[in-house]
Amino acid sequence: MSPATATATALDLAAGREGMARLYVQRGDETLVDASVGCAPDTLFLLFSAGKPLTALAVHHLAERGLIDLDAPVCTYWPEYAGGGKYDVSVRHVLQHRSGAPTSTGSILGDARIMTDWDRSIAAAERARPRWPAGEVAAYHILSYGFVLGELVRRVSGMDIGSYTRQMLLEPLGLHDTHLGVPPGEEHRLAPLRVHSGGLASYVRSVYFNRPAVRKAVVPAATVTATAADVARLYRMMLLGGTIDGIRVLLPETVGAALRPTTEKGEKDRLLRIPIRWAEGFQLGGAAGRAATAMGTSPDPDTFGHNGSYVCSAWADPGRDLVYVYLTNLVVGRGDGERHHAAVSDAVLREFG
Repeated sequence: MSPATATATALDLAAGREGMARLYVQRGDETLVDASVGCAPDTLFLLFSAGKPLTALAVHHLAERGLIDLDAPVCTYWPEYAGGGKYDVSVRHVLQHRSGAPTSTGSILGDARIMTDWDRSIAAAERARPRWPAGEVAAYHILSYGFVLGELVRRVSGMDIGSYTRQMLLEPLGLHDTHLGVPPGEEHRLAPLRVHSGGLASYVRSVYFNRPAVRKAVVPAATVTATAADVARLYRMMLLGGTIDGIRVLLPETVGAALRPTTEKGEKDRLLRIPIRWAEGFQLGGAAGRAATAMGTSPDPDTFGHNGSYVCSAWADPGRDLVYVYLTNLVVGRGDGERHHAAVSDAVLREFG
């Protein structure tokens, strides 16, 4: 397949689903692909879980400043979190999805019902009882991840997670189109969610996340909105060891710590029941036993990024010096979404790999 055909294939896949999409690919300082489907380049997309790295990086930033010890129990900084027997859960356990308490209420649906209320979500996290001993297994913290880490940021820094990420990461990097929740006056730029596949579950999710109250809510693990260019710049900063355009926001060793593998290649995530290689805030390539991931069918093990409910995905490949961002507004079933995002990633890798 020729390079031109590979690019056409990726764009045809993006355009063939009758929704909005942005595909942005960068190598070094060169933008290789900057394409829009049914939207403007500055459209704000809901990232879902692809926004999780932002909160994780805020915690790593606090550790770099010496304000938080990642191996200390969470209750060192937040005494009430010890409720339910979580006194030995460390900050690092949460970063690695290994706290043993992947949900706060006992179910994903229960967490979702209260996620627009910060205080209720924090109270639920305090009461949560672990299903596994701290550190024993990886079990994806779908919503609790952002609330636990976000509350830690508030307790340690005195700033809410939105203010901390904005002042310490986003503004220095020039990421003015990345927001935790949607700020007033920017609603017209949002890509509304549409259902592509997945039946009733996808319909319910799209209706719920299209509600203005949900879009505006600070849900660190689910309601980050951003443009493709902003997401790409964040990943470019990571590839450059914490600096970009002469601006340093993280030390190289901090970036390395955030990307250090914390699971074995064949280890199954206990909540999602599929093999996932986790770092401390990112997903990694090379998960054995996976036919496809949002990073493609055979991503390099050093590739890092995060999938957002197969609606949005972003990754960076250090060996290829490649940054990839694919944002859509289509809510899908897991199988359909996994195959589609893998196919788009594969088409890009065939050309630029």
